[in-house]
Amino acid sequence: ENRPIPEPGPNEVLLRMHSVGICGSDVHYWQQGRIGDFVVKDPMVLGHEASGTVVKVGPGVAHLKPGDRVAIEPGVPREMDEFCKTGRYNLSPTIFFCATPPDDGNLCRYYKHSASYCYKLPDNVTFEEGALIEPLSVGIHACKRAGVTLGSKVFVSGSGPIGLVNVLVAKMMGAAAVVIADLSASRLQKAKELGADFTIQVKNETPHELASKVESLLGCMPEITVECTGVQACIQAGIYATRSGGTLVLVGLGPEMVTVPIVNAAVREVDIRGIFRYCNTWPVAIALLASKRINVKPLVTHRFPLEKALEAFETTKRGEGVKVMLKCDPTDHSP
Repeated sequence: ENRPIPEPGPNEVLLRMHSVGICGSDVHYWQQGRIGDFVVKDPMVLGHEASGTVVKVGPGVAHLKPGDRVAIEPGVPREMDEFCKTGRYNLSPTIFFCATPPDDGNLCRYYKHSASYCYKLPDNVTFEEGALIEPLSVGIHACKRAGVTLGSKVFVSGSGPIGLVNVLVAKMMGAAAVVIADLSASRLQKAKELGADFTIQVKNETPHELASKVESLLGCMPEITVECTGVQACIQAGIYATRSGGTLVLVGLGPEMVTVPIVNAAVREVDIRGIFRYCNTWPVAIALLASKRINVKPLVTHRFPLEKALEAFETTKRGEGVKVMLKCDPTDHSP
């Protein structure tokens, strides 16, 4: 609150922040101080699912002006390396990423960011929808990596925010049937509302038993499994469930070492793919939101002003609702 308002660089914009969503990774840094090799060593501002209004532009910025409403892509490459040249800038080892140590996030009143990674929002897309482009992008990137297409049968493991956006995107990309599994009945109900065809409330099934339930509901084994939990047993179930010649995409991040039936996957030619965040997804997401082909509004279940950020984080930590949204601008009452 007491930090000076930053001055934008030549190719940056200064934003008055509006909506910032809380992600599981934000809570993880807050509680654990690290995620894998990313360790918090100094005070760090959280927040990377965000939208705001342009207040000031640097002299090199031509496509944005003060007053523009924008969504922020949090990952900005620092140099034009081989990954940027091939369009996979998310893999650049020197990338800046909001709220990943040591880079500050944007859960604040004013924030400056690379103008090239701020995308103008159409009038019919709200600030909240703009902030939700970040988790939606994970779904877009995962479903693209998985090869979801017309008529695909898809198994989504995990019904948190990321599992839910994968349901939305898979259906949008032409999936004929989507089955989703989770421990929580309320989250599975939300998945149903968002378009999931079948739900499985996991009790104490073995990975083989869960895979059998998936096959029985779909009438066949799915060509694609999107694993959004990172839990060892769920990854195992994902391998067993996926049809021979199909694809398993690992989205959820769990422990570094997990035991999986890799030979089962190998002899059945099940491709196992990872994803790291996303790239080239903001224009696609904005087009989908503006055309109303995808509706992310039901994902937001809780809203808090910035002053109640701690309460918002506690709500997320308890696993209440789906997406908790913070409002950083007390004078702006638009959604």
